[in-house]
Amino acid sequence: MVRTLVLAGAFASAASLAQAQQEVRVGVILPYTGVGAELAQQIDRGMEQYLKLNPVKGYKVTFFKRDVKDPGGGNARNVIQELLTQDKVDVLAGWVYSPNAIASAPVVNAGKKLAVIMNAGTAHITQMSNYYVRTSFSMWHAGYAMGETAAKNLKAKTAVVGYADFPPGKDMLASFKRAFEASGGKVIDEIPMGGPAAVPDYTPFFQRAKDKKPDVFFVFVPAGDHSSAVVRTYGALGMRQAGIKLIGPGDVTQDNKLQAMGKAAIGLITMHHYHADLTNAENQRFIASWKKDYGAESTPDFMAVGGYDGMAAIAHAIEATKGKLDAEQALKSLRGWKFASPRGPILIDPDTRDIVMNEYLSEVVMKNERLYQNTIATVENVKDACKALKIPPCK
Repeated sequence: MVRTLVLAGAFASAASLAQAQQEVRVGVILPYTGVGAELAQQIDRGMEQYLKLNPVKGYKVTFFKRDVKDPGGGNARNVIQELLTQDKVDVLAGWVYSPNAIASAPVVNAGKKLAVIMNAGTAHITQMSNYYVRTSFSMWHAGYAMGETAAKNLKAKTAVVGYADFPPGKDMLASFKRAFEASGGKVIDEIPMGGPAAVPDYTPFFQRAKDKKPDVFFVFVPAGDHSSAVVRTYGALGMRQAGIKLIGPGDVTQDNKLQAMGKAAIGLITMHHYHADLTNAENQRFIASWKKDYGAESTPDFMAVGGYDGMAAIAHAIEATKGKLDAEQALKSLRGWKFASPRGPILIDPDTRDIVMNEYLSEVVMKNERLYQNTIATVENVKDACKALKIPPCK
């Protein structure tokens, strides 16, 4: 009887606690089905891990998840309208595909809610709505840094750029080319290589690049199956043996795809803000918790960190506004916000509402029969160069 009373008391306390907690409704827009489903899972789990490791005391965070697998933009607008008018969400989050974030901007403006971008990387997106805050990256973070590094550190004189033909790919082309040529290199060919909706046969594109005989082949494609196909094609065409080094942003060596790439990935050089082999304390904590919850063979990637840091930003806004999440006050609290992320120290630029972070130059090596991303150099406190240099359409 005593035990029963204690348990009943425990349940009553839990119920009282639940009643005392204020609900915060977060509308999440991600591609839960289709080619982007793995990317959505990474972001989802990143948000989960933040809340597990850093509970938002006194508040109950409820996710209202909507599937936006079409990168064309139309579905995203409709879904956000539903989240705002029917589900009455307090904050919006997600966006894997840039075209969806671009198309969403007018609805976000009308809804007047904080909107946290956890992936979409086209540079000027944050200028399309004053309610956007980005915790992922701009394509210019990695692209511009790699352009400088390829010329100055890798000593490349010529480059071919292969890119997925949609807004992020065009941004990546522009950022790499501008920095590479300003640093003394020359882009000798630019190859559009399909879009994000389906994985193309990369063979004709890579053969065209091989025939140009560049020092480096800079490639950007969406993470996931696209990146795996890039590495397979590079290996199958013997481009390394031909003296052509494959370089790109970290999308090409996505952590949860890396081990399956095999020896063809060895030697790849990337510039990115995160990989799972970073040794800082926050990342080690994050990795340990992730593997405990999702399995020893499961690995978080940069999408997961975008979700983790995005949830950290939302949690900060919740606490700063005492759960009210008034958009203007939430945005004010995030301007200049600093956070110790698994990727390293981050800051939300108070002027652009975009992220400032480290970029890591890394090389894929084999270590104890496992592919490993070895950090060669760190570029600290990198801003979105498109905005910093006032390059159209970021001007």
